[in-house]
Amino acid sequence: MTQSDAPTIQNSSAPRVGQAAPDFSLPDQTGRPVRLSDYRGVKNVVLYFYPKDYTPGCTAEACAFRDSYEVFKTAGAEVIGVSMDTAESHQRFAADHRLPFVLLADTEGAVSKLYQVNGLFGLWRKRITFVIDKAGVIRHSFESQLNATRHIDEALKVLQSLQ
Repeated sequence: MTQSDAPTIQNSSAPRVGQAAPDFSLPDQTGRPVRLSDYRGVKNVVLYFYPKDYTPGCTAEACAFRDSYEVFKTAGAEVIGVSMDTAESHQRFAADHRLPFVLLADTEGAVSKLYQVNGLFGLWRKRITFVIDKAGVIRHSFESQLNATRHIDEALKVLQSLQ
């Protein structure tokens, strides 16, 4: 896929269910570039945005994804976490909590802006999860700042309906 044929959205609205997920490329915790479109036609993707490594809610959410990771794999999905932390922070966070999935470093905030996960005046980051099917279409989105572990249940329900 070339940059020119990557899905795009208008900047004025967040990606919606039924739309193509906006493509992007970001470095993972090892510095390797990961492109969302690399999964198209291969796997469903659970793309979750979280505010910050090592915060209590984000740690609980990441560990809940870790604890259910085999269930996600069995459902034909890859889990990908995104925050504005650095690749180095992600590497430590993943090692400290034995996270088996990809964490992407959106240090410039461009993908967060593309997916509209910035809070009021950009003062915080929303906790939001998108379930994207193999065709690259958003099938579900769920937002909850306070109930971090519910993101896992929501994503699994949608993935089961896609099978």
